[in-house]
Amino acid sequence: MEYTSGGSSWTHALRRLGRAMLPHRAPKWGFGWSWLTPVVLVVAGMLFSLSAATAKGTDLRDDRRPELTNLLTERKKEIADARDRAARLRAAIDRQQKAQAGTDGKVDEQRRRGDAEQAAAGLTAVHGPGLTVALNDAPRRADGTRPAGATPDDLVVHQQDVQAVVNALWAGGAEAMTLMGVRVISTSAVRCVGNTLLLDGQVYSPPFEIAAIGDQAAMQRALNASEGVRLFSEAADSFGLGYAVKTQADIHAPAYNGSTALRAARAGS
Repeated sequence: MEYTSGGSSWTHALRRLGRAMLPHRAPKWGFGWSWLTPVVLVVAGMLFSLSAATAKGTDLRDDRRPELTNLLTERKKEIADARDRAARLRAAIDRQQKAQAGTDGKVDEQRRRGDAEQAAAGLTAVHGPGLTVALNDAPRRADGTRPAGATPDDLVVHQQDVQAVVNALWAGGAEAMTLMGVRVISTSAVRCVGNTLLLDGQVYSPPFEIAAIGDQAAMQRALNASEGVRLFSEAADSFGLGYAVKTQADIHAPAYNGSTALRAARAGS
């Protein structure tokens, strides 16, 4: 081996030797990755575990509409069970009142007064001739188009449409009325959520049927004279909504079995 002389060569060799003797230092970023990688793995594992627990064996991206449908079905059943229980309790109270009336003159007097008003309050079942009025949404077209000039709101039955028919029938002298088979009394409230009807805690879908017992001719005249009913009838002709009035020889109206508690009242002007 041949060595060359010269100061620069020896200087270079000594520098290399010095660097070799110094302790090796890892890059500054090496220590950061050494603890960051396990942390990332732990967090990812927690996320996977949380997703698995939430999904419970199902796909989180699946449509949740079946679960919503089941929830609505359960709530309807709960409402129906609560209504049945309330009816049984009212029947039990009625039996107790009858038993007490036999031994207490004042209780007996008040009970007779209450019994005399039950029919007018809708608390007894009645039947007789009358009218039925059916309101329905416009059918969907196969091509997805709408009638000319119609908006989506023009094609469904609204709360004010049902209220217009109910008010007109009362104005025409209806003696008793049902809406979707449920007895309507003075404290009944007609509420619509979207295109569904909410009545006494139950949800109903169209077509909506109102049945009224009374003078058929007088109630028909009241329907014809109602501005709200007229507007709906015109919309039915223009956009295909359903509006049908039929005379019935015998309509059955069951007794109202909901709560009769009055929470608030306001005198009309």
